[in-house]
Amino acid sequence: MRGRWCTARERRTGAWRGRSSTAVRLGAVALVLGTTAAVGPAPAAWAAGDSARAATPSPYAFAEGARSVEGARSTADAERLALGTAYRSSLPDSGKVNYRLQLDATSSAYVSVTAVPPPGSTVSVIDGLKVSVQDAEGNSCSGDTASFGAARSPHPIAAWGVREISPTKSLCQEAGAYYVSVERADPEGEGSSPGAWDLELFTTTEPTAKTGATGAPQVWNSATPQPLQGDPEPRHGGAGFAGATPLDQGVWRDDIRPGQTLFYEVPVDWGQQLAVTADLGSSDSGGTGYASGALDLALYNPARGRVAGVNVGYDGDQASGSLPPLPPVDHANRYGAVAQVGAMRFAGSYYLVAHLAPNVADSFGDGPFKMTLRVRVTGEPRSGPGYAGESRPEGVFDVSEQDREAAAEGVPASDDDAVMRVVAVGGIGTGSALLVGLGVWTLVARRRSAA
Repeated sequence: MRGRWCTARERRTGAWRGRSSTAVRLGAVALVLGTTAAVGPAPAAWAAGDSARAATPSPYAFAEGARSVEGARSTADAERLALGTAYRSSLPDSGKVNYRLQLDATSSAYVSVTAVPPPGSTVSVIDGLKVSVQDAEGNSCSGDTASFGAARSPHPIAAWGVREISPTKSLCQEAGAYYVSVERADPEGEGSSPGAWDLELFTTTEPTAKTGATGAPQVWNSATPQPLQGDPEPRHGGAGFAGATPLDQGVWRDDIRPGQTLFYEVPVDWGQQLAVTADLGSSDSGGTGYASGALDLALYNPARGRVAGVNVGYDGDQASGSLPPLPPVDHANRYGAVAQVGAMRFAGSYYLVAHLAPNVADSFGDGPFKMTLRVRVTGEPRSGPGYAGESRPEGVFDVSEQDREAAAEGVPASDDDAVMRVVAVGGIGTGSALLVGLGVWTLVARRRSAA
């Protein structure tokens, strides 16, 4: 497999962050080698910041460097979205907004739209997000709807639009202009509050496969797997797709508060099968009651298209729920009749999005609550379909050694701040600081060597 250094976070945001030079890295190490008085106060400040963030969790962290774009009421005024790029926009509480894609006749294109209702807003059971794609003649290429469900808990949700090049399709195969329309699913429904929602749009393209099946795989292991066992290790989720925390196979523990949404990413290669179970620990508040759909766990593919989900009710005792059985990642899955099979069409990073409904706090307090994710990845990686070109962003539909390393460590390879944080520990002596500083510098340099 081709090695690359475009890291997990950078690839999937389509934005290359400014990179520090060797001199800057050496400066960071020099800072580490300073007196303990210089580095001593830092952990307390970070801890205070982390505590403040935990008390008032942000609803979503948008991709760094995302471009601003305004949706148009008419397709005639729609702004063009560059392929392989992340954008930030907004959605009014009524009516459609439109964006334009300029596509060739050989690559499939995907547009994922993440909606972020403002804190304090309310939604109906069927409210949510509708995304559709049409060609220049008004023919429908795809449509997708994401809703908030029975818990009526406003939180980041995503739906995707697809223009697929396929020998089994006759429409939407030509080069030219295509239009992405976005609207709310039920803005006037009972309990839905008015007001604009923030949007994050992420565009990807997939080249045509050189060879491949034209029908769905006939046989795969659809038995419900046993949840992975073992002692959990701490791993804190990110606040958005672009900042998702990498996970590999294992049992992972995190704290989650009512109203909070946490993001994780799991590299899944061609031929591998993913299974995930989420456990919510019992409450120590002494409260009673029942929260329907308290914990929502959703799985999204590398193009941020929804694959499957599970809702877990909560009565204060421990509760558990598993994603439905999913097929191994296969290019041919796109020809499957079931949507969750069709969505398992790419290798790459699959996103786990966990949300705890605010109404949990009504009966059991503000938490935090202990959540355990049991992640199982089975099957040996195999070669992919052999693409006739590169995706945009490059490498989004494969898994590199750097992706696996990031998943094992739990830190995106681009997140040097997190790597350097371990150095600034109060009380480090000069000799220890030298050793730790050189070790961290070596790790950062190795991770960036291909840059």
